[in-house]
Amino acid sequence: MCLPRAFFRSWKIKPFLFIAFRYLLGRGNKGNRYLLGAAAGIALSLIPIMVTLIVADGMIRGITDRFLELGTGHLQVFPRPPVLDAPTSLDTAAALIVPGTDDITGVWRELDGVGVILSTAGKTGASIRAVDPSFWQDEGSRRYLSVKDGEGVIEADNEALLGEDLAREVGAKVGGPLRLMTLRVGEDGRTIPRTTLFTVKGIVSSGYHELDAMWCIISYDTGKRILSDEISQSFLMVKIKEPYSEVDRAVFDIAWKLGGTFAVYTWRELQRAQYSSYESTRQMLIFIMALVVLVAAVNVSSAVSMLIIERQRDIAVLKSAGTGAPEINRIFLFCSLLTGIAGAVPGISAGLLIGCAINSIVRGIEAALSFVSALLNGEAVKILDPGFYLQEIPVIVDWQTVILIVFLTVLCSVLSSTFCARRAGKSRPIDLLRKF
Repeated sequence: MCLPRAFFRSWKIKPFLFIAFRYLLGRGNKGNRYLLGAAAGIALSLIPIMVTLIVADGMIRGITDRFLELGTGHLQVFPRPPVLDAPTSLDTAAALIVPGTDDITGVWRELDGVGVILSTAGKTGASIRAVDPSFWQDEGSRRYLSVKDGEGVIEADNEALLGEDLAREVGAKVGGPLRLMTLRVGEDGRTIPRTTLFTVKGIVSSGYHELDAMWCIISYDTGKRILSDEISQSFLMVKIKEPYSEVDRAVFDIAWKLGGTFAVYTWRELQRAQYSSYESTRQMLIFIMALVVLVAAVNVSSAVSMLIIERQRDIAVLKSAGTGAPEINRIFLFCSLLTGIAGAVPGISAGLLIGCAINSIVRGIEAALSFVSALLNGEAVKILDPGFYLQEIPVIVDWQTVILIVFLTVLCSVLSSTFCARRAGKSRPIDLLRKF
């Protein structure tokens, strides 16, 4: 308790802070309307930056989580060349990475390749994922995999799951036949087509178009039979408890167990370009919004200037009573400080409320626009097309960034008013009194 008292006593903050409060919230109509207007401008400028921050972080986290749980996994293990039999080598590695140890929650074998689906509607390319069937029963996979029709489990070697968009394009139905053409390389080096008949077991979706638009999912054993090493890649997909904070330590533990014959990659390395693009977009959006906040904060200097003009009589009386220039400066710096806080607190609060309710707000706007469109014989309106965006935006609040925004907003408010406050402190009381 001694330190705050000594601080207030040495700097004489209390009386000048009280005067600043009176100037901002006093009953009089002199000057405070300018400060309140500046505070309102700051508040209005902070609302969009907070909504942008929450939506951008939510979209990035939602997409990233889907890639981690349904796409790349948290880690991937590849055999280093030269490898004569990659699947057999990975079987050996899988025996050394035991779920339940070193925070590892699951290990699955996967073969990725490409093929062509033949149907009465034509033919189209497909991304073939041959994975251990138990992968789709993992807790993380079940959280983000949505079964649109049929079942999301492969129980037989001739069963396949299709991504929702791919199934729509080829006209596939649950229980119907599916012809998948793949290529293998003959002994003479020529590519030989091979057609395999499957039954569509289910139609699935990750909720993100770019992830599952071309998915054709089959069992791992079937993939080994129809996908040749020349046109596919084999690896182990590994999941851990904390993919965001403990992934580097997990890489070290797994690499130490496997020795130098395997390469271990994190999800950040596997999708570096994509995640860098997301982060760059986020930073650019925040930067653009921050410019608006900066303009609003700098506008505080104009409000303080008008306050100084209208409070010249007060300045003259204070200086005549022996108040020095530093104390006069302090009054108006406190005014800018309080103005920044008065704008930042309600602006941040309103932005957080809107950002946390963004899904309900978007659905409400879509419903209203769809109603108007229906009256005009139009189609339903979608602000966020689920074919390209997440169907539900996760609410992610980065509190460190929120606190940083508040601090910088208040700091800019104070710094922008420094010159005006110093000019008020240098004014001569005799010159001011002559005006009144």
